Amino acid sequence: MNSFTDLLAGLQNVLAPDMLLYAFIGCLLGMVVGVLPGFGPAAATALLFPLTFAIGPVPSLIMMAAVLYGASYGGSITAILLKVPGEASSVATTLDGHAMARTGRAGPALVISAVGGFIACIVAVVGFAVAAPLSRWAVSFGPVEMFALTVFALLISAGLVGKSVTKGLVAVAIGLLLATVGRDPLSGVERLTGGVPGLVDGLDLVPVIMGLFGLTELFATVERRHAERKAIKVERIAPTRQEFAESAGPIARGTILGFFFGLLPGSPGATTAFASYALEKRLAKNPEQFGKGAIQGVAGPEAANNSLSVSTMIPLFALGIPSSATMAIMFGVFTSNGLIPGPRLFSDHPQVAWTIIASIVVGNLMLLVLNVPLVRLWVLVLRTPYPILYAIVVVFLVVGAYSLRNSSFDILVLLGSGLLGYALTKIDVPAAPIALTLVLGDLMEKSMRQTLALSHGSPSGFFSSTTAVVLYTLTVAALVALPISHRLRQRRAARPEPAPSLR
Repeated sequence: MNSFTDLLAGLQNVLAPDMLLYAFIGCLLGMVVGVLPGFGPAAATALLFPLTFAIGPVPSLIMMAAVLYGASYGGSITAILLKVPGEASSVATTLDGHAMARTGRAGPALVISAVGGFIACIVAVVGFAVAAPLSRWAVSFGPVEMFALTVFALLISAGLVGKSVTKGLVAVAIGLLLATVGRDPLSGVERLTGGVPGLVDGLDLVPVIMGLFGLTELFATVERRHAERKAIKVERIAPTRQEFAESAGPIARGTILGFFFGLLPGSPGATTAFASYALEKRLAKNPEQFGKGAIQGVAGPEAANNSLSVSTMIPLFALGIPSSATMAIMFGVFTSNGLIPGPRLFSDHPQVAWTIIASIVVGNLMLLVLNVPLVRLWVLVLRTPYPILYAIVVVFLVVGAYSLRNSSFDILVLLGSGLLGYALTKIDVPAAPIALTLVLGDLMEKSMRQTLALSHGSPSGFFSSTTAVVLYTLTVAALVALPISHRLRQRRAARPEPAPSLR
C-alpha cells in the first residue's frame, strides 16, 4: 500500500495554487487541442517544451499530461456535434455520438462522454498505482506479436463496423492501399505516387480522416437538408436513468480495455476506441441500433480513450520507454532536467513521479467541472444557422489540414478524401476501417517485414509466438462467428410471433 501513501503525498503537492494553475491551463489547452482537428496533443506538448526551462520539469509535465487527457475530452465535442473527429481516437465516437445529436440527444451524449471519461481516468490512476509492473509484459511485444495484433484489430473492425463483413474487408483493402502510398519505409523507393511530389511522404492521416468523416458528413448533410429541410433539435441535456444504466457496463469494459491497450508500445487510440466499440456491439442485445444512436457506442469508446491516455504513461514512468509521440516529448522533458524515467524514478525522485500521477486526478476533476456545466453551451452549436455552421466547419477542416505541414496539397487530400467517403456512403462501405487501417498501416508493414527478416523469409515466423497464435485463433473464431450470429438474428427477426392463446 506504499504506492497509495505516495499518491496521497503527491496529491498534497498538486493542491498548491501554482500547480493547480498549471493543471488548469493544461486542461483548457487540451480541450482546445481536442476540438481543433489536425492539432494533436503531440504538437501542443512540443510547443510547451521550451517552458520547461522557465517553470521547471514538474509543472511542465503536469501541463503536458493535462493536454493529453484533456484532448480526449475535447475530441468528443466536435465528434458528437459535427461528426468532425478532432483526434483519430474520436472517430469511433462519431458513429453513434453524431447520430444521437441528430435525434436531439446531443446533451446526453456529451454528459455520458464526460462522466465516462472521468470515471475511466480515475480508475486508470488506481491501476497506475497498482499494476505498473504489468507494462514489462506488454512492452516485451516484438514484431511477431505486433503483426498479429494489427491483423486482429483490422479484421475485427472490418467485421463489426458496418452491415457487411465483405464491405468491411473492402474498406480495409482501400485503407491498406492508401497506407502504402509514399516512400518504402526500409528501401526508400517511391510507391503509388504517380510522380506527384506531394505524395512522396505519403498521405497524412489527419486530412484523410477529416475528409472521410467531416467533409463527407458535410456533403451528406447538405444533401439531406435539400431533401428533408429538417433542422436538428436539442430536446434535453441530462441523460435518463435508463441511459446511465445502459452506459455503466460499456464504461467499465472500456476502462479496462483502454488501460491494457495503453501498456502496448505504440498502441493508437483509434485501435482502442474501435476495439471497445466492436466489443459493445458484439455484447449488445440490439446490435442493429449501433450507428443509429446507441449510447453504448459513445460510453465504451470514450472510456477506453480516457483510460488509454493515463495508462500510456506507465511504460514511460515504470521502464523509461515512451510509447507514443507525446510520451517521447515528455521523455525529453525528464532527461533535459536530469531526471531519468524508469524504475529508479520512483526510488530516487518519488515526489516528482507521484505528483505528476496525482495531477491526473485533479485535472480530470477540473475537466468534469468544465465539461458538464458547459454542455448547454456546446449544444448551442446545433442551433447555429446551417450556412454559418457549414462555413465554420469548412474553415476548421481546411485550417486543420493545412496547418499540420503548411502544405496546400493536404487541402486537396482533404477534398479527395471527402469525395471518396461520400461515394462510399452510397454503396454502404464503412469509412471507419479505412481510418483504422491508415493508423495501423505503417506498424503492420514494419512488423511484417521485421518478422520475415527474423525468420529468413519463412512464413512460419508469423506463428513462432504463442501470443501471436492466440490472437490469430481469436481473429478466425470471431470472423467465423460473425456471419453465423448475423444469420441467427435474421431468422429470429423473420420468425412469426406465436398466436395469442384463446384460453
